Amino acid sequence: MATVESTDSMNEASDRDPFNNNSYGTLTDAPYKEALLPILDVADFNDRIIRSYEAGSGPKDLPADLEVARSIVPAGTATLRDFSYIAPEIPEYITDNCTGCMDCVTQCPDTAILGKVLAESDFQTKLQNIDDEKDRAMFEAQWSKTRKYYDGPKKKGKEGGRFGIIIDPSKCKGCAECVTVCDDLALKMIPKSEQTMESIRKSHRFFKEFGPTDERYVNDNLLIDMMLKEKTHVYVGGAGSCAGCGEGTALRMMCAATGAKHGDQWGIIAATGCNTVYTSTYPYNPYLVPWTNSLFENAPADAMGVRSRWNQKGWADKPLWCIGGDGAMFDIGFQALSRLLASGMNVNVLVLDTQVYSNTGGQASTATYTGQNAKMSIHGKEFQGKQERRKEIAQICMMHPRTYVAQTTCAHTNHFYKSVIGALEFDGPAVINCYTTCQPEHGVADNMAFDQARLAVDTRAFPLLIHDPRKGDTIKTRLSLQGNPSVKEDWWHNPKTKETVDFIDFCRSEGRFSKHFDKDGHESEVLRTARQDRLENWHQLQELAGII
Repeated sequence: MATVESTDSMNEASDRDPFNNNSYGTLTDAPYKEALLPILDVADFNDRIIRSYEAGSGPKDLPADLEVARSIVPAGTATLRDFSYIAPEIPEYITDNCTGCMDCVTQCPDTAILGKVLAESDFQTKLQNIDDEKDRAMFEAQWSKTRKYYDGPKKKGKEGGRFGIIIDPSKCKGCAECVTVCDDLALKMIPKSEQTMESIRKSHRFFKEFGPTDERYVNDNLLIDMMLKEKTHVYVGGAGSCAGCGEGTALRMMCAATGAKHGDQWGIIAATGCNTVYTSTYPYNPYLVPWTNSLFENAPADAMGVRSRWNQKGWADKPLWCIGGDGAMFDIGFQALSRLLASGMNVNVLVLDTQVYSNTGGQASTATYTGQNAKMSIHGKEFQGKQERRKEIAQICMMHPRTYVAQTTCAHTNHFYKSVIGALEFDGPAVINCYTTCQPEHGVADNMAFDQARLAVDTRAFPLLIHDPRKGDTIKTRLSLQGNPSVKEDWWHNPKTKETVDFIDFCRSEGRFSKHFDKDGHESEVLRTARQDRLENWHQLQELAGII
């Protein structure tokens, strides 16, 4: 699957030449340009193909054509996809409790919850454009006066800003991740009804008509404010990922950080896997930048080719992301990844680490934890799940010449954004290994991606790290473990309960390890071995960072 057009919105797409400076790759070269121009009419694609699929007649009635033959889908078509029918509940915003922390907006895997700040005077002016008085009152009640955006500026003698959060009912899958991450109780799930959905749809339409955030209220020093800017919404939602998908949030945050710095002037090479299945369910594409889906094992090699061509065209400053799961990067594609790192090419790699081949129904990978129940490593009488120790891709990548490496999670928002920005600023190969919860394969609830990622770090299952070659000539000076709890200790101790939190506690919270606990909650010997493995890995990182 490939996209050749980058656009700020689907409304503008039909008026733009897909082969202008916002397009990438060899598709811009003759004879491809002349061959493809007739089939890249985005307005026609939306009217003819999207509508046919929405009506349910597309696969049967539409003729085979060059679009399908070339596996080309225009940018951002997934913005037209509707998921409003799949969940019985939807989030409700409680304005009085909101602090404007943006956690809900950041963590939503589907771009289904959006935030915006407008100056009070501008907000009141725009309100008058809503003719119906009841609709006007309804929409005004959904904007809060937070200390962060309203009281703070007023204390400095500036105009206060009204902060609004809105739900896009067509993108929300009802996972309740936003409710879980909101410590201020500013969101709750409510049952869908005809009246509720009508109100939410109206509010979403008004929200879009009110225009972009007033950037005077965006603090560039607060990375969490990044998604207030419309140009960071490069991942528009509408992907067919599972409800609450941990990978979806990682992709959105990576796109937001890259979009904040480079707009739509960058591209993606994706290895076959879950990430390509749910982002290229024809005819829907959630990206506003060009991307292509390569084979499971050769995405880094494909990225090297694209990087070389871009450099020839004078596009050395355009970032290129290579995306793949742990199966693609730890296993079958590891040789290609290693070759990319050794080449010194300026390509960024994002590894979506679920510790399992989610796309093949839970097959074990070398990222799988010892004791984990997975396909090809079934928990039985003779062998209790995966017996091998987990491969540590971060340490391996650090051993390559001058390679930027980060290990992070979406739950550690600042660490994630700093990792991505560091990779973008680094002139050379960069690898970011991100912990991404897979709800079906991990055996956790749809709303728990954030909590599980944080627990993975707290229990040493997945330590945070950044290895930046620009920091010095030794691993000790290059490697930072900042962000992990109790960095100098073996395990973290919960300050509230005074109890030690270790890998066994992580295993208790997930279904993939459930067979290792007896009826009294006692863990198996295999899990005790796995805990020792996690401790030894942590000790190795402490040693490399010069902590012990």
